[in-house]
Amino acid sequence: MAFFADFHIHSRYSRGTSSALELPDLARWAEIKGVRVVGTGDFTHPSWFRNLKASLRESASGLFELKKERSPTLFILSAELSLIFKQNGKVRKVHLLLLAPSLDAVNKINTSLGRRFNLGSDGRPILGASARDICAEILGMDDRVLVIPAHIWTPWFSLLGSRSGFDSMEECFEDCTPFIHAVETGLSADPPMLARVSFLNRYTVLSNSDAHSAQNIGREANELNCPLTYGGIARAIRRGEILRTIEFFPEEGKYHHDGHRACGVSLPPAETRRLGGKCPVCGKPLTLGVLYRVEELADGVGEFRTPFSYQVPLRQILAQVLRCGEGAKKVERSYFTLIERLGPEFAILQSIPIGSLAAADEPLAKAVQAMRQNHVRRQAGYDGVYGRIVLEMERT
Repeated sequence: MAFFADFHIHSRYSRGTSSALELPDLARWAEIKGVRVVGTGDFTHPSWFRNLKASLRESASGLFELKKERSPTLFILSAELSLIFKQNGKVRKVHLLLLAPSLDAVNKINTSLGRRFNLGSDGRPILGASARDICAEILGMDDRVLVIPAHIWTPWFSLLGSRSGFDSMEECFEDCTPFIHAVETGLSADPPMLARVSFLNRYTVLSNSDAHSAQNIGREANELNCPLTYGGIARAIRRGEILRTIEFFPEEGKYHHDGHRACGVSLPPAETRRLGGKCPVCGKPLTLGVLYRVEELADGVGEFRTPFSYQVPLRQILAQVLRCGEGAKKVERSYFTLIERLGPEFAILQSIPIGSLAAADEPLAKAVQAMRQNHVRRQAGYDGVYGRIVLEMERT
């Protein structure tokens, strides 16, 4: 049976995350969203790893469940590494997502990395080592570990980022390139954008939330139909057997357009090129966004292998329907009433027939239908500022 998975999340030990990020909260929100498998996040952090060992038990081979609570949520051991290193005369900043098959494998990774780096400083530790060397070290301990370049287009911290990245997979990973099987889109990109760069077409495309609060689990996700084991999931990723990804409209991501946050300037790539990459207000260099970087590396229009669906979070939809902010109490009440009546958020957004939704809430049904038909107005994000997606319900 098909299921949804979100492999990239964080714990409360990562900088800039919610202090309420604990395993029971992750399990609860994964169930509310309809995400069956969720990453543990941050397994390299000593305190969080102790918590994982104390709170989880193996449910299926390589997947874990809470010991003290009944929950359908399964956890997969995951972490993100922030690598800062110099290569080919340039400072590089690359983030890697790791998926591990066992607590024993994690213990080996942590012991090895902990000899040289301070893993307790952050749930997403900063390591002064190259992507190639870290990949070789980790796979040398356990070749079942998946090493996945995270949010590959983000300007500041990614494989292909405009500020600190590379122009190819081989330039980054060198002789370890054959051991990389998948890449993560990030919120500001979608599969068609990746398909424009031919060397990416041989990689499985994954989308994950990179959630810094439990409520953001599943804002991007993956649908799979494989055995609910680590081995089953790893094989599906290696072979590109993903049913589809669930995607942000990429314009909503924080780095889709080029821009300068301090001056409130957001520009498409053509305008950035016309201005020579300088902010038209202050003259400082613009932060070049994902779309610019895609166009810079594009060498055609490829065919993306994995189907995908755009999705707007239910709270965001309700805020537009109710004409108020997402944090309003009436959005909160409506959200949990709908979950109780209709089931998980992903079912409401993706699979429940529009007629059934209309019987429960007609304005919601129109909004969901607009989302499913991609009837939206898009205001692109830039330089760390989220974009805005407005549902055109009048078109449904």
